[in-house]
Amino acid sequence: MIKIMFVCHGNICRSPMAEFILKDMARGQGIADKMQIASCATSTEEIGNSVYPPAKAELARHGLDAKGKRAVQLTRADYENYDLLIAMDSNNIRNIHRMIGGDPLGKVKKLMDYTSRGGDVADPWYNGHFDRTYDDIYDGCLCLMKHLKDNNLI
Repeated sequence: MIKIMFVCHGNICRSPMAEFILKDMARGQGIADKMQIASCATSTEEIGNSVYPPAKAELARHGLDAKGKRAVQLTRADYENYDLLIAMDSNNIRNIHRMIGGDPLGKVKKLMDYTSRGGDVADPWYNGHFDRTYDDIYDGCLCLMKHLKDNNLI
């Protein structure tokens, strides 16, 4: 079983969107039992809050339900418990390294680095374009899934 933790700043937009998108892909491919997928924040600002309503609405437009998801913060134990910690942007990478004391096992990656275009997942908190964020995350998750399969990780 591969364990994947998606990480963003507040765990109310991008990382929970990635969590539910990848879970849906895994269910659709009949491999949900081979994956543990979660999401968390690097900050404490939104801890305990549910998914931001526009992010929840964008997921719902694609038939996905984020009901019950509450923001949690990344812990040092997550580094030991997960195979991959996948960040949404470069700031998240910096914060993850600061919080866990580096990345000696090479587990910390950026989602868009699995795509051919790289870069950061668009942050809808600032631009309001939840549809673009969904598209970035969906593409990133498709490429991540391909990477996992190509490398016999699932």
